[in-house]
Amino acid sequence: MAALRDEVKLFIVQALACFDTPTQVSKAVKEEFGLDVMRQQVAAYDPNCYVGRNLSLKWRTVFNDTRAKFRNEVAEIPIASRAFRLRALARMAQQAEGMRNIALAVSVIEQAAKEVGDAYVNRKVDPDKSLDEEIKRLEIERRKAELKQIEKGGGNSNAQLLADLIAKLPS
Repeated sequence: MAALRDEVKLFIVQALACFDTPTQVSKAVKEEFGLDVMRQQVAAYDPNCYVGRNLSLKWRTVFNDTRAKFRNEVAEIPIASRAFRLRALARMAQQAEGMRNIALAVSVIEQAAKEVGDAYVNRKVDPDKSLDEEIKRLEIERRKAELKQIEKGGGNSNAQLLADLIAKLPS
């Protein structure tokens, strides 16, 4: 392993902190500094890897500071914005239609629909309705169904109490 200058080490640590792989960093060092650095040597500058467990406090601090800054600034990366992604998809769809590539246009439109419909998040909320309104609507439907069950002779013996509760709900 070749001894590296501090500026090369700093470059490696910062790149690894930004989630680049050792292979990517090795190629970037070759392009930036003209040095051939094996990916195993690059991995030694990642304190999260086994080979980097003995990384000096100086480089460990640089790594942690860079990683924290990188995570906090993700909002400044354009592709992290939904509006940016939708504009790019719109351009792609127009270009695909212009090329008469219908299959590609359909796939891009489907991608945009997934983006708008929150297919890539864990929550599903209709953007035109608030969550509170949807919960109230479902509660009203549930209570009306219970009231019908009571009127048919089954269900809860507190029919009057339930009817009063339903009457108090907004329709």
